[in-house]
Amino acid sequence: MARQTRPTFTAGWIVLQLIVSQPLLSQPVNSGIAAHPVTRQLPVVEDYHGTPVTDPYRWLEDDHSAETKAWVEEQNRFTFGQLEKLPLRKPLMERLTHLYDFERFSPPQREGGRYFFTRNDGLQNQAVLYVADDLDAPPRILLDPNRLSTNGTVALKGYSLSEDGRHLAYGLSEAGSDWEEWRIRNVATAADATDILRSVKFSEASWMRDGSGIFYSRYDQPPEASRLTQVNEFQKLYFHRLGTPQSADRLVYERKDQPKWGFNGSVTEDGRYLIIHVRQGTEVKNRVFYQDLSAPTSPVVELLNAFDASYHFIGNDGPVFLFLTDLQAPRGRVIAVDLRNPERTEWRERIAQTDATLTTANVVGDRIVAEYLRDAHSQVKLFDLTGKWVQDIELPGIGTAAGFSGKRSDLETFYSFTSFTTPGRIYRYDFKTGTSTLWRQPKVDFNPDAFEVKQVFYTSKDGTRVPMFITHKKGLKLDDSNPTLLYGYGGFNISLTPAFNVANLAWMELGGVYAVPNLRGGGEYGEAWHQAGTKLQKQNVFDDFIGAAEWLIAQHYTRPDRLAISGGSNGGLLVGACMTQRPELFGAALPAVGVMDMLRFQKFTIGWAWTSDYGSSDDAAQFKALFAYSPYHNLKPGVRYPATLVTTGDHDDRVVPAHSFKFAARLQELQAGPAPVLIRIETQAGHGAGKPTRKIIEEAADKLAFIAAHLGAGPSR
Repeated sequence: MARQTRPTFTAGWIVLQLIVSQPLLSQPVNSGIAAHPVTRQLPVVEDYHGTPVTDPYRWLEDDHSAETKAWVEEQNRFTFGQLEKLPLRKPLMERLTHLYDFERFSPPQREGGRYFFTRNDGLQNQAVLYVADDLDAPPRILLDPNRLSTNGTVALKGYSLSEDGRHLAYGLSEAGSDWEEWRIRNVATAADATDILRSVKFSEASWMRDGSGIFYSRYDQPPEASRLTQVNEFQKLYFHRLGTPQSADRLVYERKDQPKWGFNGSVTEDGRYLIIHVRQGTEVKNRVFYQDLSAPTSPVVELLNAFDASYHFIGNDGPVFLFLTDLQAPRGRVIAVDLRNPERTEWRERIAQTDATLTTANVVGDRIVAEYLRDAHSQVKLFDLTGKWVQDIELPGIGTAAGFSGKRSDLETFYSFTSFTTPGRIYRYDFKTGTSTLWRQPKVDFNPDAFEVKQVFYTSKDGTRVPMFITHKKGLKLDDSNPTLLYGYGGFNISLTPAFNVANLAWMELGGVYAVPNLRGGGEYGEAWHQAGTKLQKQNVFDDFIGAAEWLIAQHYTRPDRLAISGGSNGGLLVGACMTQRPELFGAALPAVGVMDMLRFQKFTIGWAWTSDYGSSDDAAQFKALFAYSPYHNLKPGVRYPATLVTTGDHDDRVVPAHSFKFAARLQELQAGPAPVLIRIETQAGHGAGKPTRKIIEEAADKLAFIAAHLGAGPSR
């Protein structure tokens, strides 16, 4: 296509082709933005260990007040008024809609001789749950969440099938909330029973092997007025018998002396034991208790109660339990514990620690399927039940594999594979032949061969070697001019591994570079790597991210005015901390649903659970560290901050939106430069899980159009 000096942005495929075919750069726009809204200040001064701290926007924490609601409406009017002016917003919306229109599947699960899986036909707001009698048989709809609301905001958050495949327990959430309502459905008729389980949050469901009912966890019903902000404590484990009201549920386990303990109950494959994983917030360490289900009145036995490591039950041979643990093995190993002789001196190692990180293990097909990370990409190995290596499962390339669930007697398992340029494929693995066959492959309208992915290693501030994935169109020139999006997380033992994302593809089609460093605080290199980015060492995470930015600049990928940073939740904190510490290093920032007030996060919903990573302002030493980087408290007058688009949801009851509200108000107040500060508050949306496809596309178009305008990405002028 011939080059045009001033492209015309009109609807349709011509515009989409224009964007894709003309990725050269233009100059960043002069925002010419109108004055930001002025937010009323009502300073509250609080003393923290002798240090007075002023909080001028605390009143925004009251999400039910008329003034806060009016503030949200005013900010959204201002923000969308600015976003609507962005030249690439409409064509990006069209391109993203086109790219998103592809089938997406989950790995099938086999129960009762039938296969269950989810499928999104492309632009459905929510994935639909299907059942099929055979892998090649036409499936039928078992549950379609899209029929449960007019705006697509009711989401299927989890489900569990009885062993005979006759009954489905499933959990729904509305508007992105973590609160769920569970129901029971007859698989043959797709009709719901009268059972309704409310006040469920952070819970799985596990069936008794006879299909008589499920184990699940819930909280006491919160007052409606504080449902989205009240601290969540005293979770309890219940058994619900099929066909009975929730009021008749049997309390299985609670700890009135431990308000912060949470429980997940799961029944062993042989039906003999109830395994109770006891967590304490987001702490990696946990406890494991069990109950012998063969005796209805048997007590709960505190098997692993030292709270000294992570223990995840993966299977059993009668009374011999197998656990994946990081005890004396920060990169993971598998041990066996015999209930008849549970003393530590009798524990036996089945799979030893290696130089790769063992992240997940399952007993399937009379094998232990072990999933590893090596430099943040997947490797999968098979061991027999004694821990002897059998073979590796050959993967299609460098990427991320997940799934591998099933029963010990199964002859097959299913897994997904994805990478930055590979949409999620689904494979069937045959234990008899030791081979994988492709079951479903998405068809996305792009050419993966037009892009390249590389992994580099750079040195952080303290000399630590950190890996980073970089993806972009082939033929990129290292001339300092490429618009670059740097994405990070760095926390809670969560690993960032290669994954396909339509928004990232659209960004690269514009000529952008997409970079993902594997920061400390994550789980890529095991528990030691995680701990190196927590509490008093949290600054390491920010240094790693800043180091990634500096490396990209030094290697001539980009320059500060063409570098944007992005992250969500703990990643939103990352963006907020880095843009306040090094505002001159970035041209744009996209902090999403971030933890921005590090002195008060523990006072809302499940925020107290994050003290395992962050520490708490209640502790003097930890307060000092938190106050030093808390994004809200480290905004300064007279500073030219990068163009910033804060995003959150009005129903976010994970990281309450007050974090973003207060940060945006303070940043608008103090911004000394010409770059805009916008906050985009999605209505009927939460922390991100279950967000309708329509809202995902709209938000992605707004974010990409915003950074494209301020970094100079897109068709040349």
